[in-house]
Order: sequence, then C-alpha cells, then structure tokens
Amino acid sequence: MIFDSADGIAERFPAGAQRVVRRILDSGGRACLVGGSIRDSLSGLEVHDWDFATDLPPERIRGLFPRSVEVGARFGTILVIEPDGTYEVTTFRREADYADARRPDRVEFTSSLEEDLSRRDFTVNAIALDLGARRLVDPHGGIDDLRARLIRCVGRPEERFEEDALRLLRCIRIAGQIGFAIEDETYRAVIRCARSIRKIAAERIREELDRILEQDRPSVSLDRMYETGLLDSILPELAAAYGVSQNRHHAFDVFYHTLLAVDRAPKENRIVRLSALFHDLGKVETRREEIDGRVTFYNHQNWSARKADAIMRRLRYPTEERERVVHLVRHHMFHYDAEWSDAAVRRFVRGVGIVNLDDLFAARRADTLGNGLRRSADSPELGELRRRIEEIHARDAALSVRDLAIDGEDLMRELGIGPGPAIGRILSALLEEVIEEPARNDFEILLRRSREILPEVLASLPPRRGRGA
Repeated sequence: MIFDSADGIAERFPAGAQRVVRRILDSGGRACLVGGSIRDSLSGLEVHDWDFATDLPPERIRGLFPRSVEVGARFGTILVIEPDGTYEVTTFRREADYADARRPDRVEFTSSLEEDLSRRDFTVNAIALDLGARRLVDPHGGIDDLRARLIRCVGRPEERFEEDALRLLRCIRIAGQIGFAIEDETYRAVIRCARSIRKIAAERIREELDRILEQDRPSVSLDRMYETGLLDSILPELAAAYGVSQNRHHAFDVFYHTLLAVDRAPKENRIVRLSALFHDLGKVETRREEIDGRVTFYNHQNWSARKADAIMRRLRYPTEERERVVHLVRHHMFHYDAEWSDAAVRRFVRGVGIVNLDDLFAARRADTLGNGLRRSADSPELGELRRRIEEIHARDAALSVRDLAIDGEDLMRELGIGPGPAIGRILSALLEEVIEEPARNDFEILLRRSREILPEVLASLPPRRGRGA
C-alpha cells in the first residue's frame, strides 16, 4: 500500500513526534520525516522509530529541546526525549571520503535536503516528507522502487558499499525485513564487495544479525547472505554446513535444516533463535558414514556449543546471553522415555536448570520442525516430560539448590565456616541426595548430613595460597 497523501502519514504521528515537528517548524526550520520512517509509512508497515531531519544546526535543536542528548555530535544527531518515547533529529549533511569503509572522514552540515538524501544508501531510504510544505521529496525514484518492491542503491552500488561496508548487510536485512527483492546490479555489487564486511566492527555486525533474527523468516536473509558470500565472512561456521547431508530423519542438509529451525523458533525470543542458529554447527566435523550406511553425528552438540561460544565471543555478545545460548545448544539433544524414574527427571531438571526449561523446549520444537518431515510442534515424549516435571515440582520436590530446606546462610551459621566454595559444594551434594530421596528435604536432616560431609568437602578443596605466594 502506497499512501497518496502526505497528510495521511502525518496523522499517524505519536503525540511526541507531533510536538517535535511543531516546535521545529515554529522556530523557522524545516522538519522532514526520513529514512525507514517514511519508507515504512509509505508501505503501510508499522513504524517503530520516527526519525526526522532538519536544516537547523545541532546546537539550535539542543536549545529547542532541553530534554535531549547528543548521540552523534559529529554527525549532527540529537535524541529528543518526549514522555511517549525518543525521537532522532539530524541536521541535513553531506559526507565525503570513507577511507576505512566504515565512517566518513568529513561531514559538513548543509541547508539542502536533496544533498542530504543523495548521501543515503538505498532509494527507498532516500525519500523525505517535508512536513512544512506537506510534500514528498523523492529525487532518486524511491517511491517507484517501493511500488516495485525493490531495494536499489542510490547512485553506483560500489560507491555506496565502499563508503560503509555495513550497507552490504543492511541491504540483505532490509530486503528480508520488508519482503523486497534486491535489484540486479545492487545484488551483483554485494557479491563483488562482500569481503569488505570484514572491516566492520563486530558490534555493528551483531546488531544487524540480531535484527535479521527478529524477522518473520530470517531464513530468507541468511540464504541471501550465503549466496552473496557475506556469510563466509560473518558466520563461516554456518556457511560450512551448506551441502552437509543428514540421515533419513531430515529432509534437508545441515544448512537448510538450520535455517528452517531458526524460522520455527519464536521470533520474540532472541536466545532461542540464536540457539537454533548454532545448534547443529558441530555436525560438520562429526559427520560419519557407518558401514551399514547410516549417517551419524555423535557428540555434535558439544562441538556446536564450543562453536556457539566462539562465535558469540567474536561478535561481542553480552556474557549472560552467550552463556544461556551455549547452555541450550549443549543440552538440545536430550532423549526422554517413559521409563525414566522421578529421580531421573529431577536430575534432568537439575542439569538443565529449571529457569532454562521453557527455552530448551522451544529450541527442541524448532529443531523438530526444522527437519522438514514432522509437523507437530511437540513430540508426545516432550509433552509427557513437561507434564512429569510439573507434577514433581507441584509436590514441592527440590529441583534446584534454592528449593532446599537449608541455605548458605544456615550452613555458615550452623557449621561455623565463612563464605566460599565449601558452601556451594555442600549444597550441591545435598541437592543430589534430595533428588534421589525427596523426603530428605528437611532442615534437621540436611543439617546433620552437612556436618557429616563437611570434613570430606574441606579436604577436597585446594590449599589457600598465602599473601606472599
């Protein structure tokens, strides 16, 4: 859907955006809706960020909006804080020389909206709505490309990609995000320039990858990354899975199974989508063809976990996210059958962690659906395991250290020892015993047992090093 009237777009502005525009216009400046904001508005898509450009210099914008922050002083970007959200206001600018293929060497502010639009990456992002004149400004044919559902570079594609190599990945991401094709010459330029993505900081690549994983079908963008060669530089571990055939339980090779599993993971849960992205990478090294013709991937989950850890370190993911994803990948190959005892179920929960169960089951569902053969979201075995866990937990069985009738402070007080590794080891030992025999989860029983095992625990600890050691 393409809006025919500029008024139809302005009427969709949140209250804060309307205040920002009105104050700029009342101060004699131009206020223009730009970038993804106008692109998505013209396409009838939901707009998440309303971004504006103006001919007023940054210091003037700061004066107009006391509640504002400079987020890119050199580039003239001011973040205006309103009660209903934040809005970017950027001064019209021209850019020159990109020696490192990452950022312009020189930025100059200008009063020309057309100059500002000419520096932008793709035609669909080089449209502006001049809110004072109530007219669309489209010097590069962006509206025609919106109607044709096409991503095309402004000017010569190689020049745009040489200016900022992250545009290579943005091209793929935006096309997948709004469901557009990529114009032929632009696509060929992505292929020719693909290796330039290696110049880009890991944090910027990670942000684009995360946005790809938020799409309804990340597989479209990930497949394009492979076809263009971008994946070889960003996720070579996944590129190596292309063409690695699997056993009869899978309709696809490891690469396309992975892509389908990512699609099937819940889009609102980045942790599960990342675990789906990495869960089978270890199959590349562990694939074996047995004498009887079977294909096996023994221990691939541990290989995959190591690769997930290395990738997420390389892309500078936060430690907490990395550890959660690696944990899911390492445990995704669990096998349950009805013969498990209650103690076996409790040990499973203990190993996985009760807080990780929902994510692990979601990752397992994605893996199952990604094989291309089964259609049910939950295997009967998975549903049975979930039911048993809920029943056991409802009986107040201890499934984690926090469920024990005794805690670390109790042990320190009753045993006369200070904080340290001994406390953790005692609690872990007590939990193992309670998992086998839930009736032992009693304060006096656990305290008595703690006194019994304390000497053994202390003897197992390495000697403390003195200050002079």
